[in-house]
Amino acid sequence: MSPFSSSAPRTEEWRHLRLALDDGVATVTLARPAKLNALTFGAYADLRDLLAELSRERAARALVLAGEGRGFCSGGDVDDIIGATLAMDTAQLLDFNRMTGQVVRALREAPFPVIAAVHGVAAGAGAVLALAADFRIADPSARFAFLFTKVGLSGGDMGAAYLLPRVVGLGHATRLLMLGEPVRAPEAERIGLISELTEEGGADARAAELARRLADGPALAYAQTKALLTAELDMPLAAAVELDAATQALLMNGEDYAEFHAAFTGKRPPKWRGR
Repeated sequence: MSPFSSSAPRTEEWRHLRLALDDGVATVTLARPAKLNALTFGAYADLRDLLAELSRERAARALVLAGEGRGFCSGGDVDDIIGATLAMDTAQLLDFNRMTGQVVRALREAPFPVIAAVHGVAAGAGAVLALAADFRIADPSARFAFLFTKVGLSGGDMGAAYLLPRVVGLGHATRLLMLGEPVRAPEAERIGLISELTEEGGADARAAELARRLADGPALAYAQTKALLTAELDMPLAAAVELDAATQALLMNGEDYAEFHAAFTGKRPPKWRGR
């Protein structure tokens, strides 16, 4: 994401979610608790545009995605989205589905780590938002369900058929995407869908703790690691190691690399600058 801004002003208020910025940590909260944070057209659009702004402004060095109330996100709102899409023509449907995919791409391509703090339900699009994060911190109440076939659609929605096999393997991904059955926290941890399982009610606090650690660390190194993890998923080994070499050469010219050496020889903690 280019850091160069256009004439469009910075968005001062997001109508479909809450944003808090605290010294490099952005916390984005889905805030429709009465509807289990079901997503609307506006919520998708806000997530797409917010991630673009944060990526461009470089004010965030880590992002926590959380849900208010009893769950993380129950997916697309049945009335506001499924009902509305029945009246759309093909061009409108393509625009909508491309927008949902743009949100996932924005999560994967953001130049900072994204941590999903999951409690309660993460279903449908909510499960894919968590899947697209770099870390999934969940408490024992968490349950994931990729429900797309349950409504008569392909399980490969919003990049799920690309991302999920790479996280849990093809066998588990086939079962989860085809059958749409819920996966509770213990099994999700066992198959690798959860990065870390916390105590009851502890996901938000642990996600915030991890975000602070990441925001205080070598931000450019983290950003490039994320970029390589995404880019090299479809590369042959020869191309991957060449990209690794070019990336390391660039980072070796950076301030953080020199700062590590100065800190090590000076017997003090590094003062990371993200450059």
